Amino acid sequence: MKFRLRGVAGTALIGTVSVLATTTAALAADLSLMISDVDAKGPVVTELVGRYQAENPGVTITLNQVGYNVIREQLPTQLEAGTGPDMAFVTNLGGLNPYYVDLTPFVDANAWEAAYGAILPWYRAGKPDGIYGYHTEMTVTGPYVNLTMFEEAGVDIPEPGSTWDDWAEATQAVMDGTGSYAGMVMDRSGHRMAGPAMSYGAAYFDGDGKLIVDDGFRTFSQKMLDWHESGLMPADIWPAVSGSKYANGNEMFFNEDVPFYMSGSWNTRNVQENVGDKFDWAVVPVPCGPAGCGIMPGGAGLVAFKSGDAAKEEAAAKFVDWMAAEPQAREWYSRTYAIPAHAKLQAEGLDYAGAGASEAVADGLNAFTAMAAAAAEQTPQAYRLQGSKFGFVIYNATTEYLGAAMNGELSLDEAMTKIQEKLDADANN
Repeated sequence: MKFRLRGVAGTALIGTVSVLATTTAALAADLSLMISDVDAKGPVVTELVGRYQAENPGVTITLNQVGYNVIREQLPTQLEAGTGPDMAFVTNLGGLNPYYVDLTPFVDANAWEAAYGAILPWYRAGKPDGIYGYHTEMTVTGPYVNLTMFEEAGVDIPEPGSTWDDWAEATQAVMDGTGSYAGMVMDRSGHRMAGPAMSYGAAYFDGDGKLIVDDGFRTFSQKMLDWHESGLMPADIWPAVSGSKYANGNEMFFNEDVPFYMSGSWNTRNVQENVGDKFDWAVVPVPCGPAGCGIMPGGAGLVAFKSGDAAKEEAAAKFVDWMAAEPQAREWYSRTYAIPAHAKLQAEGLDYAGAGASEAVADGLNAFTAMAAAAAEQTPQAYRLQGSKFGFVIYNATTEYLGAAMNGELSLDEAMTKIQEKLDADANN
């Protein structure tokens, strides 16, 4: 969708608006912006883009809404070939750093450090400084539960601190009592599995800082295999997709095929809009293991990409800066039901209800925030992994080879060996 909202620049006051005119000239550009169509944020960014264009005559931003797999798998290839967009909302924050425009020359660096300083290192991929992206969403992985299905089956919701085995037993009982298709579903993503694996002792890093798979990782991987073999987890997600491709469990949860869905905070608005009044739902504390109650922090960010065209890079940087400014950031985080990365907004809190969030959404966001705080103490390697530029190497290897084990193509031992070989080749060399 293209926006070509052209403003009318006055000429009678040239002497008094020369600075504005210079700024507008520098901004004049046709830009492209890629965003995932998965989580219902498209209408909000569409409105903000339109507003920005009205305020900045000469700028045209073309939105390209794509499937999340395009951003995960095709965008890096496009960037390498020099055919990528000018801007995108990305989740591989450190891994795409070589392609980012450093925003520092175009923004108030001190203001950015004050607002987003805790998150900026995630985009730097080990570099000591630089401002590379506006963190549009702090995310926390965690589970959604269909309360109505539990009530219909006469099964109590496990208490906070319950283990994954406790939840497996409870959801099996719901499955048996309601005749549901499955009991638990998890997005086909090594990122979603990382927190639970950490709950069982997965360190993800050795003493030298190299990525590893260990006994804790193997323990939870075995549980995943067992749950898929028994039918507690459906064959439609992890086993059904090849390679490292992503797949989510949204439709299964929305359609009441499963009472427990391991997803994350980014999905709250999507759940509210798709579930409506079909059933009661809640975000519950993530199940635990002997090493804690692991989640993965993370999120998405709006970045500008190098193009070799200095004017376009500046124009893209200025749009990112505008989006990150407090008024737009407050609106964006509130309307998309996102946990803010902006320090002041974190401290003040956001009026999600005023933006249309249901009580379940507001409570869910508070629950996700509490999970993140607990994990920072119990499984701190989660935050280290999120900041690693090689995070997607282990995420993708996890889905590819554990999926193969679920399909009987590999034993679990062979899958573990394959994952480690991939890490050694692409991350640890």
